[in-house]
Amino acid sequence: MTKQPLLGSWIRRFIVEYLPNDRNLAHNTQLSYRDMFCLLITFLGQELKRPVDKIAVTELSADVVRAFLIYLKDVRKCAIITGNQRLAAIHTFARFIARNSPEHIEWCRQVSDVDYKRADTRLIHYLEKPEVDALLAAADRRTRIGRRDYALLLFLYNSGARATEAAEVQIANLHYTKKKWNDGFVVIHGKGGKTRRCPLWSSTVRTLDELIGDRPSSQYVFLSRLGEPIQRYAIWNCVKKYAKTAAVNMPSIASKEVSPHVIRHSTATHLLRAGVDINTIRDWLGHVEISTTNIYAQIDLEMKAKALAKCEITEEKSSGKRWRDQTELMEFLRNL
Repeated sequence: MTKQPLLGSWIRRFIVEYLPNDRNLAHNTQLSYRDMFCLLITFLGQELKRPVDKIAVTELSADVVRAFLIYLKDVRKCAIITGNQRLAAIHTFARFIARNSPEHIEWCRQVSDVDYKRADTRLIHYLEKPEVDALLAAADRRTRIGRRDYALLLFLYNSGARATEAAEVQIANLHYTKKKWNDGFVVIHGKGGKTRRCPLWSSTVRTLDELIGDRPSSQYVFLSRLGEPIQRYAIWNCVKKYAKTAAVNMPSIASKEVSPHVIRHSTATHLLRAGVDINTIRDWLGHVEISTTNIYAQIDLEMKAKALAKCEITEEKSSGKRWRDQTELMEFLRNL
C-alpha cells in the first residue's frame, strides 16, 4: 500500500517557500495564513481523533472543509466574510499542492468546488468632520505622549494609512523642507510590498517635524514610551482611548466602533466630498482595484440621496381617485 503524503509537510512548504518567495506576500498576510492553518489542523485532529502530524493530504476532503466552515460560523461565531477568507486560503493551498503534485489534481478540484457563502454588503463606518476634530482635540498636547498621540491621529487621518503602515513609517520616509511646509509627502510601504506617496498637509508636516526633532533618519517616526517602535496593537489602543475621551464632548462618537480603519474610511469619504476624483483616492489609500475604492462613492451617493430627500418639495394632495378612474391621464397615455 502506497503511503499517503502528509498534510503537515505540504503546509510547511506552503508557508516557508510559497508565500514569501513565490507570492512575496507581506508578513501580516503570511500570519493570516498561519492562523488559518492553526485552526484547521486543530479541527482536523479533533475530527479524525489523530495527531495532526499523522493526517494525510486527501483527508482534508471537501466535506471536511465544509464542516470546518460550519465550525467557524457556529462555534467560533465568525462572520461570513471571515469564513470566506479562510476558504480562499484553503483554495490557494489546494492549488499549490496540485501544481506540485499532479496526482492530487482531482482532490484539488473537489476542494475548490466548495463555494463561498454570500455575505451582506458590509456597512462602512466613518467619522464626520466634527467628530474627527473632536478626536484630535482629545489628545493632551501639553505632555510628551499626548503630542505623539496627536501626531499619530493626525497622520492617520491625513494619510489614510493602515495601523501597520503607520507603525512602520521611518523618519527617512518623510520628505519636506522647512521653507515649504506645504510640499511635504510620505512614502508608505503597503500591502504586498507596494509603495505609494501620500501628500501631507502643512499642519501635519509641522506636527511631525516637532515630534521627530533631531532624531536620526533611520528611526521610526512613532515610538513607544520606552523609545521602541510603536506596535500595531498600540495604535489601535490609542485610537480607542481617544475615541472614548472625545465621546464626552461629541456623544455621536459613542455609537461608533472607532478604529484606525474607521479613520481610514473617514479620510476617503471626506476626500470624495471635497471633490477629489476616485482614482486619486485609490492611489492615496493604496488600493489595487478601483472596485475597492468605489464603495466610498456609494456612501457619498447615499448621503446625497438623503440630503435630496430632505429638500424634496411636497406635492399637493391628490384627489384620491384611482389611476384607472383618471380618464384624462389614460387618454393622454393612449395617445402617446
